[in-house]
Amino acid sequence: MAPETSFTARLIAWQKRAGRHDLPWQNTRDPYRIWLSEIMLQQTQVATVIPYYQRFLDSFPDVGALAAATPEAVIEHWAGLGYYARARNLHRCAQHIVAELGGNFPDTPEALAELPGIGRSTAAAIAAFAFGRRAAILDGNVKRVLCRHFGIEGFPGAAAVDRELWALAGELLPEADIEAYTQGLMDLGATLCTRGRPDCAACPVGDACIARRDGRQGELPAARPRPAVPERRSTFVLISDGQRLLLERRPPAGLWGGLLVPPEGPPDEVLARLGLAELERTGMATLPHAFTHFRLHIEPVLCRVAAPSTAGQPGMEWVELERAAAAGVPTPIRKLIRRVASAAG
Repeated sequence: MAPETSFTARLIAWQKRAGRHDLPWQNTRDPYRIWLSEIMLQQTQVATVIPYYQRFLDSFPDVGALAAATPEAVIEHWAGLGYYARARNLHRCAQHIVAELGGNFPDTPEALAELPGIGRSTAAAIAAFAFGRRAAILDGNVKRVLCRHFGIEGFPGAAAVDRELWALAGELLPEADIEAYTQGLMDLGATLCTRGRPDCAACPVGDACIARRDGRQGELPAARPRPAVPERRSTFVLISDGQRLLLERRPPAGLWGGLLVPPEGPPDEVLARLGLAELERTGMATLPHAFTHFRLHIEPVLCRVAAPSTAGQPGMEWVELERAAAAGVPTPIRKLIRRVASAAG
């Protein structure tokens, strides 16, 4: 038996015996639910996704409901999950499916990959789980499994290495049991062949793994060559009347697109722009927050104001302080709001 065939057969058998079978998006052929889970799981762990997935389905149970929702409602359900372009693309994709495809998902990986926000690997996963299509996935976990097991050198994001991995992923596909094989790859990468502490002793294909044989689990796959991470600083003005907090809706595109955040900029300029009279100003501790490509140092200032009014100020919303942290705000802003609420209480 060829090594590739052995790898595939043993992975399928292991998944059926010991893999994950009770996740909320499993045991269904509903492409909407599978698509939603695959988008949420991009660069996000299962434990984090599950409550978001369940709340999202409660509000948007099918693609029609999601298409009919406002962008603000969608982004608020995504708040805290990160990588917010996923939510905007999810909404656009739902609207396209309803308007152009009669509410029906395409059933081939090629057609799925043409939809907004669905890349080649995600399209293959949806096609496999929803329609039983024989298609190769290649997300970050799968790249790590293949690089370690087959000793693939080089950074997986490099064009030549990426081509090699896609070719290998295609060669490994089984003729049957595509769902168990695809889920097995996901399960292996998420539960055993992890980045930091792989459990090689429990791996169903570990005895043939080149990285394990050579003690190179920490070297494979090769890390991305990393330049120095840019550092940025920005002032956010938390404006409160003691009971409410003034938040501003971000434009749909860009950093934290569509979410609510405190006004950004020098406090005097922000207050003048909004026509607010300041009663008291308090500096707060800087809050660092790491993004994929830069590190942001948030410098918050708390301003107590009198006679608040935002008439004629588009995008500004007064939110009750006790519920502001649960509104559609990004994670670091939620931390700031909790500081303010704690001090007020």
